[in-house]
Amino acid sequence: MSEVYHIPAMLKETIEGLNIKSDGVYVDVTFGGGGHSRAILEKMEENLPIVADTKGGRLYSFDQDADALVNKIDDERWTFVHSNFRYLRNWMDYYGVEQIDGLLADLGVSFHHFDCPERGFSFRFSAPLDMRMNQTAKRTAADIVNSYSEEDLARLLYLYGELNNSRVIAKSICKARSQQAILRTEDLMAASRIPAERSKELARLFQALRIEVNDEMGALREMLVAARDLLKPGGRIAILTYHSLEDRLVKNFLRSGNLEGNIEKDFYGNILTPFTLIEKGREASEEEVARNPRARSAKLRVAEKK
Repeated sequence: MSEVYHIPAMLKETIEGLNIKSDGVYVDVTFGGGGHSRAILEKMEENLPIVADTKGGRLYSFDQDADALVNKIDDERWTFVHSNFRYLRNWMDYYGVEQIDGLLADLGVSFHHFDCPERGFSFRFSAPLDMRMNQTAKRTAADIVNSYSEEDLARLLYLYGELNNSRVIAKSICKARSQQAILRTEDLMAASRIPAERSKELARLFQALRIEVNDEMGALREMLVAARDLLKPGGRIAILTYHSLEDRLVKNFLRSGNLEGNIEKDFYGNILTPFTLIEKGREASEEEVARNPRARSAKLRVAEKK
């Protein structure tokens, strides 16, 4: 298991983007190592009035992976929600929260997942082909690889891995599995016939399967709509994306206010959207990338509810 659960990318910029108030209600839908959640609570503390009867504020942190509980925070203002963030609206209803002041989502996979061999997220290790964020879920990456039709495999590799040779890879996988089930990471690498030196291509193959196993795009869509409806006027949403597929969805949603990315205009040609854009795809500094190379692909987008 990785000694460092996760190092948040652009932590300072993300927290600043949320414009945190001491008495606000905030949601961190990707708790992971707890770095962002701790920073939110600290910023609440900083912004407290000099004389205050209460600590004020509230933070709800979501994570569907039980492993994240090792990073729990001892703070009366904090509530851990062991759930997929697609159920954001349900859980806010459960806790009686009608509106929130801010929401943070770091869509990157935790170091813990990539560096924990037995979880099967990385081609760097020999491991069962798993990739489940929620370890109680039934479907694994091995189930998908061994049961999807060649056409469906090619489609998901193209859509979620953006692999132009998806049909060739899918055909090779199906041929290999007809002789022996593909159950481990090394089995998939051999079946795909992608050489180890083409690491970017292998990363995209594993990315595509991970997204499918966890229905990441479906969950993201549901969360975005719930966040839009829950944010109060002046409330902010800050999202860190790591690949073009999710970034395109987030960018278009924050620009238009809808999942389709359709821009509506009033009679005078003014764009009708519930958001004002604050950050339009900020990237990590060279200094940060030098310290944390995995921050290289991060993009920060922040918007404020009108």
